Amino acid sequence: MTRSIAGGLAAALLTLAAPAFAQPAAPVQVVELFTSQGCSSCPPADRAVAAISARPEILALSFGVTYWDNLGWKDTFAQKKFTDRQWDYAHGLGHGNVGTPQVVVNGRLDTVGQSVADIDQALRRATRAAGGPAVTLEPARVAIAGAPPARAAQVWLVRYDPNVVQVPVKRGENTGKTLPIKNVVRELTRLGDWSGGPKSYAVPAAPAGLKTAVLVQAGPGGPILAAAKS
Repeated sequence: MTRSIAGGLAAALLTLAAPAFAQPAAPVQVVELFTSQGCSSCPPADRAVAAISARPEILALSFGVTYWDNLGWKDTFAQKKFTDRQWDYAHGLGHGNVGTPQVVVNGRLDTVGQSVADIDQALRRATRAAGGPAVTLEPARVAIAGAPPARAAQVWLVRYDPNVVQVPVKRGENTGKTLPIKNVVRELTRLGDWSGGPKSYAVPAAPAGLKTAVLVQAGPGGPILAAAKS
């Protein structure tokens, strides 16, 4: 009996002494909303994306597009490069045109995104599984490592405002409304390409109040291979 107890204690002590290995973090799921302050159909999508942005595994990004700007109200966050990004997705997903609102999940599937349920359904169909390139995001650099992708990937630096920005709209379809928009993208910069193996890229200091994300993407408008956020 004494030996059994001693043996059990020894086994327990060995178990306690064994190193504890952290489980890999869940992959970041990238949800990109293409929206416009001049679009009356967009506020429900703005709210839905804001709601899911609170989930730790979600990187939600709101891109203002420019093609509504001549219809009564110029979007205060829109940039041509954001419209170009939406067109890249249109080509990648086999669409002949672009429109708002549009939610693209992990670069693999798109939906209108006017409700959390709609986006959740798209997430279930286009969830990014574990694996793929490893991305380490530090204040001054980002390191990427992994097996070579099927084609050279693009590495994108994104700066976004994590706060809810209240935008009073004075003209156009949303006249008189104040639109709450969260995770507004303010900067989108291509850091370079990645074709496998270890590689690092310099990351300039983030402007005050903005957060940083990095996307590794299979070509223009292709699937997101990996992502990291600060």
